Amino acid sequence: MLNVLRQEEKYPLNLQEAIQYAHFFSQVLMADSHSVQGSYLVRSLYFDTVDDRDFFDKLTEQNLRRKIRLRVYSPEDQTAKLEMKQKSGVYQRKRSLSVSREDALALIDGQYSVLLKYPEPFAAELFCRMTEECYRPKSIVEYQRRAFLARENNIRLTFDSGIRATESSFDLFGANLPLYPVYDPDKLIFEVKYDGFMLSYIKDAISAVDRRSITSSKYCLSRSIGYPLQL
Repeated sequence: MLNVLRQEEKYPLNLQEAIQYAHFFSQVLMADSHSVQGSYLVRSLYFDTVDDRDFFDKLTEQNLRRKIRLRVYSPEDQTAKLEMKQKSGVYQRKRSLSVSREDALALIDGQYSVLLKYPEPFAAELFCRMTEECYRPKSIVEYQRRAFLARENNIRLTFDSGIRATESSFDLFGANLPLYPVYDPDKLIFEVKYDGFMLSYIKDAISAVDRRSITSSKYCLSRSIGYPLQL
């Protein structure tokens, strides 16, 4: 089980900026294991309560908030990551549990009891929370990601493009989802994630981004049909 506590910053980049930054970081950082050959697919199914509490907590920037999602990297994957991200102040805590494809499908169908066969306490915690608070599938988000890692420290930089979503299908492993764009196709979201201190040469490079960090959430973007006025 993965358990990390880190800070995250997000910046919108146009295509030209993204190419320049990706080229620079490719010279000084390692590509992560998924993006050695370039970008890779990320697809996430988000759960929320029946009254969309997590959505509104993010929209109103509550100090304490969470997201629960299932994540895969290909429709052919035989496992999925069940993750919960919890934000408190400037820190994000992410815990992740690997579940089988069969169990992921059961979770999407509301059969949360499959979590009880996993020995990790996190699985039991998720079972209680998702059951008691009536979590349900709400949307799927898909995009292409290119990622880099710092050799000297636990720093991760990601470039996410082609962000699309659907609120009408929860087929996480489907080959032909009815996806539609939810972010400007000429822009990317550049994310900086670190759990220690920021290395000076990376900080200096990021400081050249002529804009403030944004609080854009791919989950909130994905709810653009259900809540068009808020987005």
